Amino acid sequence: MLIRKRKTEYRVLNREECATIHAASLEMLERTGCSVQSRSAVELLKQAGCSVDGDRVRLPGSLVKWALHSAPQKVALNNRLGRRAMILEGSNTYYGTGSDCLYTMDLETGARRRSRKADVANFARLVDGLPHLDFVMSMAVPEEVKEGSTFVHEFQAMAENTTKPIVFTAHGIEDMKAIYDMAAAVKGGEEALQREPFILLYSEPIPPQVHSEMGIEKLIFCAKRHIPVTYPTGSMAGATAPATLAGAIALGNAETLVGLVIAQLARPGAPFVCGGNTSIMDMPTGCFTYGAPEFHLAFSAYADLAKFYGLPVWGLAGATDAKLLDAQAGMELGVQILMAELSGAQLIHDVGYLDSGLCSSLEMVCLGNEMAAMAQRISRGVEVSPETLALDVVDEIGPAGNFLETEHTLKHYRNESWFPAVLTRCSTAEWNRQGSPDVRQLLNRQARDILAHHQPAPLSAGVREKLAAIVAQREASL
Repeated sequence: MLIRKRKTEYRVLNREECATIHAASLEMLERTGCSVQSRSAVELLKQAGCSVDGDRVRLPGSLVKWALHSAPQKVALNNRLGRRAMILEGSNTYYGTGSDCLYTMDLETGARRRSRKADVANFARLVDGLPHLDFVMSMAVPEEVKEGSTFVHEFQAMAENTTKPIVFTAHGIEDMKAIYDMAAAVKGGEEALQREPFILLYSEPIPPQVHSEMGIEKLIFCAKRHIPVTYPTGSMAGATAPATLAGAIALGNAETLVGLVIAQLARPGAPFVCGGNTSIMDMPTGCFTYGAPEFHLAFSAYADLAKFYGLPVWGLAGATDAKLLDAQAGMELGVQILMAELSGAQLIHDVGYLDSGLCSSLEMVCLGNEMAAMAQRISRGVEVSPETLALDVVDEIGPAGNFLETEHTLKHYRNESWFPAVLTRCSTAEWNRQGSPDVRQLLNRQARDILAHHQPAPLSAGVREKLAAIVAQREASL
């Protein structure tokens, strides 16, 4: 579904507060500036009127204003079959997995182990078969592949096991070129890929205020080729950003605005998704925490800022600091997805993370799919109209009547009510008859069933050979 009707929303920042944070971000860029470690980017910024001292760059607010007007207000992504899959604008909300977990919870044994390339394929195929997840990220770092070739192997596994859009990561410009070549092979050429992109690059600055050569060169590469990019900070309030949320968000916003400016200088109108991953540092442990309420308040604030700018926005939900799929995991996943849905964030990733992003779980992905469906029903709110008020039906049935057999109930119950695909609503007797399964067992069954029976539309043998050849060539260059 491309457009999702929404009525119930919430805001963390009002328009005046968005304007205040925006002004603070501009002040940071003009007064303090940032480190830009890409020579080509520094040259672009210098020619655009920035103050440059070595790699220290200070950006005038007028340049940021130009970039905000240059960037498109919507970013559209197709699936690899050429059909429109996501329109990132307004309050359209889409969910997907995350990237690059070192560990995976084994579906068969339930044990935590190092991730493999087959896990990337399984996560992609699972998401392909889940109706309320919309895009794929790798979810695993293959342990067995040659060092330095991780990301091209991940992309190959994703492209071969899903038709849904892919958000990818890359290690440097050579990785970026190889992945771009694979995506072009899937689409039948560069022109088709640029006209109907099914991929989006995830790149990051290094907080605070450092823009690495690797991160920026990948961004410029994609901007020049009309490949959508997101460039969110991964900062920790109290460590790599101010301890106060307002200060951390203003700094994170400044960092992503630098990426926006560079993308627009590389190619005006380049598709760009703003936002940030600003959590807190958990002071007792020193950890970047996924379950912190402040993390998700910040995501909601970035969604408000994106609406203030009129640009698409990155988000995160469906992750946990818990080590297992337990009550903590369910609580954190549920709160996050509901907050993300009601905030109107658009590209919401990391569904299925355990252990603060170190471990991936197929069952957790299934739970995220279930919660996304519930949240989408909540965000639709209550429709009030003559038809839904049902005055004539109430009058016809009268006191002590029954609405079960009315035409009105038959017409509306499916759309008005949300029905779970996994969660239990049956009687205790029926639940006992089914073997008294807990929710993790039910999610495990769903994941196994999809992996056993769902087959995404396959790539042709010729395209698969091209992908394998590009991966082999990348390995040989290392």
